[in-house]
Amino acid sequence: MTTVSVPGVPAIEDRELISTNPATGELAGRFPVADADDVAQAVGQARMAAKWWAGLGFAGRRTRLLRWRSLLANRIPELAALSRLETGKPIADGVVEAVSAIDHLDWAARNAKRVLGPRRVRGRLVIAEFSAHLEYQPYGVVAMIAPWNYPVLTPIGAFGYALAAGNAVVLKPSEYTPAIGQWLVDTFAEVVPEHPVLQVVHGLGDVGATLCRSGVDKVAFTGSTATAKKVMAACAETLTPVVLEAGGKDAMIVDSDADLDAAAEACVWGALTNAGQTCIGIERAYVVEPVYDAFVAKVVERASRLTVGSEDTDLGPITMPGQIEVIRRHIEDAISRGGRAVLGGPDAVAPPYVRPTILVDVPEDSAAVREETFGPTLTIARVADADEAVARTNAVSYGLGASVFGRRRAVEIAGRIRSGMAAVNSSLTFVGMSTLPFGGIGDSGFGRIHGADGLREFGRSKAVTRRRGPSLLPSMTFERTSAQVERIIKAAKIMYGR
Repeated sequence: MTTVSVPGVPAIEDRELISTNPATGELAGRFPVADADDVAQAVGQARMAAKWWAGLGFAGRRTRLLRWRSLLANRIPELAALSRLETGKPIADGVVEAVSAIDHLDWAARNAKRVLGPRRVRGRLVIAEFSAHLEYQPYGVVAMIAPWNYPVLTPIGAFGYALAAGNAVVLKPSEYTPAIGQWLVDTFAEVVPEHPVLQVVHGLGDVGATLCRSGVDKVAFTGSTATAKKVMAACAETLTPVVLEAGGKDAMIVDSDADLDAAAEACVWGALTNAGQTCIGIERAYVVEPVYDAFVAKVVERASRLTVGSEDTDLGPITMPGQIEVIRRHIEDAISRGGRAVLGGPDAVAPPYVRPTILVDVPEDSAAVREETFGPTLTIARVADADEAVARTNAVSYGLGASVFGRRRAVEIAGRIRSGMAAVNSSLTFVGMSTLPFGGIGDSGFGRIHGADGLREFGRSKAVTRRRGPSLLPSMTFERTSAQVERIIKAAKIMYGR
């Protein structure tokens, strides 16, 4: 077994990126680091491949994408094992992630023509002599800069839709998960061997920056808010459009009429799955006074049963070792400012693992409440009512997802939360719903992946009009007469003047 001095930290040796397991240091793979010429070559090849891929039409692309879907479905154990090797996440988590990604790929392939294909659009009175239709044409080459926390679901949830829309894709996986990115590209090539429709470039952040400036037609990015701003700045140099899914500080609101057992179960899952390394993870809970104590007790009881480790556990290691210090700082800051750990605490941080930590009485201006922690921690705050809970939820700069538990007012409360998504009486469920758009507002980014909006994100709208007869009310011509202008005025009064 090959090991490195700092498990999980990407290393470059002899122009190769070395990926290792964050808990054991076991080698996940070595991959050539791309330089500027390599990136330019990949984009050039993708541009040629994009013409062929777009030329296949929706039916041809659907056939090939569904073939890849079948390959992925039949190799889920292999992919889950690779995810465990490279990220440390439990096999079961890798299986769930893979299945969700496959479902998104299936939906995108099956629905691309319905969403993006040409369709007639009704005209209006003043130019009634024209018919119109709308279609969505592929951008050409889309760059995907992917994260490490969900290295299967997140990329496929973006580039799967880009491929279905007719684009070629150049994938830059996180330097923490290059083996998974390479596996996805290699398996795609098994079913689409004709042209390099899906390619990969490996390296650190400088490779991603080079890709942003390489002349691609659109960039899809998922990662931290700080990096999203850098990506946007690089793309602004060439007015390259972007879709950005950045950080989150999602909250759960628990109203007085909530099913507390269901709320506690969903909260523990939403906060602690993938060791809390989830952009839409529940990091804050606001619970109304009458049910606060009971809810805290139920959450602590469930979270305390979870196992942490590298073999057959509920929570694996923290994939990015540097994140451990962020988690430690948030816990220590919360406690130093009057917060209490009713489960875990500073001693729960034992690299490469962090045990579940539940914090109460934490000030609202603390780092644990306002900054993205990205670890297995949760703050629970007591509020007077749901209105106060909504106000506190909306007080941060992020706006990705949210969760509400209750009966009478839950849907209304969810609608008032400043976020791109919300789950009522569940948590995180919107990410697995391939028919729904996924994305945030504020510091959580903009644009959407998944669903019909996700398909449209990767197609340029093209509007076409066609004359179908003589002009009864000729408005768009210098040949119109005074009498015709009078008729236009009369028609407008009849149509709009009442």
